[in-house]
Amino acid sequence: MLWVIGGLLTFCGLSVFLEFGLAIPRSGGEKNYLERVYRSPKYLATSVFLSQMVLLGFSSGNSLAFGRYVLFASGRDIADGWQARGIAIACITFAVLLHGLLPKWGIRLFNVLGVFKVFILLFIVCSGFAALAGHRRIPDPHNFDNAFRLEVGDGYGGGGAYAYATALLRIIYSYKGWENANYVLGEVKNPRKTLSLAAPIAVGGTTILYVLANVAYFAAIPKAELAKSEVIVAGIFFRNVFGDSAGARALPVFVALSNLGNVLAVSFAHARVNQELAKEGLLPYSKFWASNWPYNAPLASLFLHWIVTVIVLIAPPAGPAYNFIVDLYTYPGAWINGFVVAGLIYIQFKKSENWTSPWHTYLPISILYLLANIFLAIVPFIPPTGGSNQDGYPYYVFPIVGVGVLLLGGVYWALWTKVWPKIGGYRIVADRHVLDNGEEVIRYRKVKVGHSE
Repeated sequence: MLWVIGGLLTFCGLSVFLEFGLAIPRSGGEKNYLERVYRSPKYLATSVFLSQMVLLGFSSGNSLAFGRYVLFASGRDIADGWQARGIAIACITFAVLLHGLLPKWGIRLFNVLGVFKVFILLFIVCSGFAALAGHRRIPDPHNFDNAFRLEVGDGYGGGGAYAYATALLRIIYSYKGWENANYVLGEVKNPRKTLSLAAPIAVGGTTILYVLANVAYFAAIPKAELAKSEVIVAGIFFRNVFGDSAGARALPVFVALSNLGNVLAVSFAHARVNQELAKEGLLPYSKFWASNWPYNAPLASLFLHWIVTVIVLIAPPAGPAYNFIVDLYTYPGAWINGFVVAGLIYIQFKKSENWTSPWHTYLPISILYLLANIFLAIVPFIPPTGGSNQDGYPYYVFPIVGVGVLLLGGVYWALWTKVWPKIGGYRIVADRHVLDNGEEVIRYRKVKVGHSE
């Protein structure tokens, strides 16, 4: 049921982003939408988004999943140890170097792997139907007997509202990627036609495949094993359906390639957002991070993405880390998305805003999305039973880190717009420029106090 809810919330978020994106067809995603709504205090919304995107916009989760599946295919099911993290670092390094040195091949590869992921999901779904018909290497797990009964025990959480919130955060993480087009919208040809048609079809198809894939998992994996499977659930599914032969063990390699495709897609989109932030002068040493040297690709911004990803991979202590990384990545987005949809509701009903867009999000959709993000933002602060999550981390770690990073954006705003200008005797001025392709961009520059602009 939560996977259906996750798909519904993804549709709601997609509608909100389509309305903003088609009205403001610039690269940058939420940055543009927050700036459109929250204009005072000046630059605060931009600084908060910058902090979230740069410090928590990593590819650690998918990179670690790649490492886990490579090890699983080799016959070693090692939970998030240093071997898996080492392979994960190799994965993100490959993605960054490919995008930075051979940018066209990077785009081609993640497009191919994106299609490949759809075929993997279809294969899992079809294999699940075969498992339902009795074609599996284990006894019937009887998961559909009392299918909606609440379970307790190792792996199920049992933390009440906290468990539901974290489960939904992890499901939303699986759906993420639909917003990447908004990050590079300035590079999309005819975004109104492309996004308004392709995006709903993609999200709808993904929702159907994810729900059917979960039915497949229930058909072949006992509940107790499923609850503790974490990221390698597809590997366990293949083993239970096809046995433990060398051929069956090779199937998780295809899932690893799918994770590589996700790493390529996320690093591509986030590096370009980092570059846009640098081009506007928002980052320290902006000229370096904004450069396209040496192969007309944002290698410096990709390197920034690599640094953060590697830090997040090696920072958690040895032991289960995947769920923590996923929670840390997804959680701050609940705050950002909550402010985005609240802003949309405001400008839709505030006539003085003169808001128009080729796409319209109806109020019930916006309210549902707002309430869901409030739930996801607040509930993780409510202690679960036992005071820790199922991985042994204190329950409050990822929400405190997430909110702390957002607050750090406020600190950066105070330094960037108040403290440093006062010390240096200048003020920050935002200039709007229209590029040759018609795209409007903002450039922030320093103007000495008392000098004309």
